[in-house]
Amino acid sequence: MKRLLLLAGLVAFAISFSSMGAFYLLMKDSPTVKIEHISSTPSQSALYTIDGDGTAVPVDFTQTAEKVIDGVVHIKSTHLYPSQGNQSYQFREIPSPFKDFFGDNFEQFFGPRIGPNSPNNRAPNSPSRVGTGSGVIINDEGYIVTNNHVIADADDIEVTLHDNRTYKATVVGTDPTTDLALLQIKEKNLPMVPFVNSDEVKVGQWVLAVGNPFSLNSTVTAGIVSAKGRNINILKEQYAVENFIQTDAAINPGNSGGALVNLDGGLVGINTAIASPTGAYSGYGFAIPTNIVRKVVEDLIAYGVVQRGVLGIMIRTVDGNLAKEKDLAITQGVYVDSLLANSAAGAAGLQVGDVITAVNNLTVNSSAELQGIIARHRPGEAVALQISRSGKEKTLDVILNNRAGNTSITHKDTHEMWNILGAEVEELDRSQAEKLEVNGGVKVKKLRAGKLRKFTQMREGFIITHVDGKIVKTVEALLELLKEKKGGVMLEGIYEDLPGKYYYAFGL
Repeated sequence: MKRLLLLAGLVAFAISFSSMGAFYLLMKDSPTVKIEHISSTPSQSALYTIDGDGTAVPVDFTQTAEKVIDGVVHIKSTHLYPSQGNQSYQFREIPSPFKDFFGDNFEQFFGPRIGPNSPNNRAPNSPSRVGTGSGVIINDEGYIVTNNHVIADADDIEVTLHDNRTYKATVVGTDPTTDLALLQIKEKNLPMVPFVNSDEVKVGQWVLAVGNPFSLNSTVTAGIVSAKGRNINILKEQYAVENFIQTDAAINPGNSGGALVNLDGGLVGINTAIASPTGAYSGYGFAIPTNIVRKVVEDLIAYGVVQRGVLGIMIRTVDGNLAKEKDLAITQGVYVDSLLANSAAGAAGLQVGDVITAVNNLTVNSSAELQGIIARHRPGEAVALQISRSGKEKTLDVILNNRAGNTSITHKDTHEMWNILGAEVEELDRSQAEKLEVNGGVKVKKLRAGKLRKFTQMREGFIITHVDGKIVKTVEALLELLKEKKGGVMLEGIYEDLPGKYYYAFGL
């Protein structure tokens, strides 16, 4: 029995010793297991894109962000409301002898004029509305591009740079038709974001959106260009130009006026709007292409107002249904519905029923694309329209008009007066004047930040018939009278929907 137990023990020992030897030999030839800490993100070298030369290059957002983040600013715009209980000078039926008597001594008898934003009407706790947005520094002289809706009607504009320096900004000019505005701060040698040719931007290209969403300063998001030539009918101006670049880079309230850039740090567009059922990012953002931005900025600096060339046509985007309805030979392009009076395109030979397929060799597949290209040109400039007429291709050279039907340029000094007043005006035509039983007049179509809104209670639709007792029938006559004035001004006029005459006094 003892011999059996001893034998079993020896066998077990031999098996154990053999297993340990085999394990030792196996481990001897196996690699050592190490745990390493990786100091860089593997995806930086794993994600590639194709550059303009067709070469695969790694996608690195960090370098792009470093290039542009200093060139994007935070904008705070403040709109002050009038204090309760105060009133501006609005008069009904002031007898002419009294007006002539007081003249420029009006304040001596009635006290200082009080308006919504005059010093006498700003109580310490006057109510105000504050909005925020973004802007892009475009040169080292302090010029900043933003959206018009960011600073519209603002009484105070404050710009904060990425390094937290803060400045008051002045408005160089605005263009509501493209929702762009140009500001300037008193500073030089600023970091800027360079423009690129937005026509060369391609769908699927990587872009970054830089701005201040929800007042979260210097926020950078990444995405791609998901479409071009979008019209989302967000601008309510009569001659609005919408030719947006669409992106899925996250854009939220506060991003408006910020930069959309390519991976080289070049400005592709100005972020403007989002398509969202909630008011926050839902996957689609829209930016104004830089080729439009560049033209607007150049005009505002050179002329003080945007010079807009027009073809003088009514148009529709061609689709399959329209092609079938009109028996067109093509299914892409822009269909000419009608020609307006003094049409520049009509004078060059364009006809109703033609389909515009390209402008200056740039293909146009939609009305938005056509408007975007024409918006880059001034009155008097020539464009080449490639058209399809009854299946045949033709090219027409068109000299663009302004909206008045000629090629003249609007002068800066003229625009400066309307900027001071904060008004857009138009002359009454003969039929309107006869209906209102006046000899003529100038109608205030729109009021924005300026003297009329600050120091009077005038509302849109007011028809100016006299300035300081002198008859006004045309815009030119009104302008000449105002340019000669220094001091108090009394405007007399009527409203279409109110009886009697109204008078508004303010100082120039």
